[in-house]
Amino acid sequence: DEITLDEIAKLNPERICLSPGPSNPQHAGITLDVLREFAGKTPILGVCLGHQAIGEAFGGRVVRAQTIMHGKVSTIETDCKGVFADLPKHFTVTRYHSLAIERESLPDCLEVSAWTDDGEIMGVRHKELAVEG
Repeated sequence: DEITLDEIAKLNPERICLSPGPSNPQHAGITLDVLREFAGKTPILGVCLGHQAIGEAFGGRVVRAQTIMHGKVSTIETDCKGVFADLPKHFTVTRYHSLAIERESLPDCLEVSAWTDDGEIMGVRHKELAVEG
């Protein structure tokens, strides 16, 4: 971690992007703390590990994915809202992950915004806060 929560606050960012990285949300430095501190104050987008951290920060569990997807192509379906608003309902993506947010543990405050044919969660959105990934 090359920045602290206080340093982020002093920057007064318009938006925050939580990017991909190794390991899992519990071992991703200040990622979970950033979500807890800035959700509801600053719009947050989570990508890959950032997406998983959103699930975990709000009470979901991140578990081993149904299928390990390292550089594999899949079609996903979206709800065509938020970051998916101007994209087709179905489109092809390249996936690179071993973990996923467990659907059964998804907290009520989050909604699934994108998923695979076999139901793996590929996107979530907070129902009230500007947080999605």
